[in-house]
Amino acid sequence: MTKLEGMTNGQMTNDQHIIFSSLVLRASFVIRHSSFVIFFAFVLMLMTKTTNAQSPNLIGRWNVEITFANEEHRSLRFEARSDGKGTLAPADPRAAAWGAAQPSDAKWSRSEGNAVTFSGPVEFLLGNVGRDAGTLVCKGKFETSDLITGDAEFSSQVGERPSKHGTFKAVRPKE
Repeated sequence: MTKLEGMTNGQMTNDQHIIFSSLVLRASFVIRHSSFVIFFAFVLMLMTKTTNAQSPNLIGRWNVEITFANEEHRSLRFEARSDGKGTLAPADPRAAAWGAAQPSDAKWSRSEGNAVTFSGPVEFLLGNVGRDAGTLVCKGKFETSDLITGDAEFSSQVGERPSKHGTFKAVRPKE
């Protein structure tokens, strides 16, 4: 006689109950584990969207207006490329008298949060008699995805002139 044949109905029912309880326990564990994995994946997805929302894209063209402490205003165009490089070009209409302004190489970088820095050599007109060549550094942060504001510093390469400090506002042009 086999073990199965020797079992009474009560013993068989008890064994079936143990097997059923074991399956329910395993299923419960799998469901709880799956729920945790799904919840964790959802949280990661939300964090990724939040991170993307907090990191506006700098790539593209920007119209930059600079106001130095002496109320002198300068305009230029900044074009940022994806490799951390770009160009700066004067946007002063008076520059046409000197011929077409050539863009100069620039570089840019991102920092914590929405902070951004771009810099490069530029030439600003000095009245209608000359140009002031130097290096412009703009450090600011995104106010919106189409607006950057911050501080500007221009260090002249001519003579022993002190640096000019001021503020800037960069706006992405509507296309």
